[in-house]
Amino acid sequence: MELMDAIFERRSVRDYRTDPLPRETVARLIEAAIHAPSAVNQQPWSFSVVRDPRLLDRMSHDAKAHMLNIRPAALPAHLYESLANPDFHVFYHAPVLIVISAIERGPWIAEDCALAAENLMLAAYGMGLGSCWIGLAQPWLDTPNGKETLGVPVSHVVVAPIIVGVPNATPPAVPRKDPEIRWVG
Repeated sequence: MELMDAIFERRSVRDYRTDPLPRETVARLIEAAIHAPSAVNQQPWSFSVVRDPRLLDRMSHDAKAHMLNIRPAALPAHLYESLANPDFHVFYHAPVLIVISAIERGPWIAEDCALAAENLMLAAYGMGLGSCWIGLAQPWLDTPNGKETLGVPVSHVVVAPIIVGVPNATPPAVPRKDPEIRWVG
């Protein structure tokens, strides 16, 4: 697969088969993630892998409750309806959650971890898998309870919760807005 094909064809998948992913597959995705660039080559990332469906169910419940409790103003109103729905699963019943955290605070940790996440998601697409960044889970995962669930120190900063699995179907492309471009010089 050509890189540009992966960039243009990758989609956020929210419908998965329950087939477990082999550890080797997950390890290969993380290997792709760590080849991302990072500021000053600090490579500040850490990876937590959750594959237990019961634990993912509990984490989904806790993440939903947390979001409904803190009610961030920037969250679109329709997402509150999803969060209040007992049947809504934040992780869409994907078989794997890979959480990318920064090991310590620093000026570019969010960017570094986001670059690793993009590598991971493109690699997943290249392997015939689906993925989706689950922003609704990030605030709870970054709490002391969330970090304890992930087994990471409180000093870590949770940046990118990514679900991965075999998609039931490939979502259609969504229209892209024309970019705002300034040619300077």
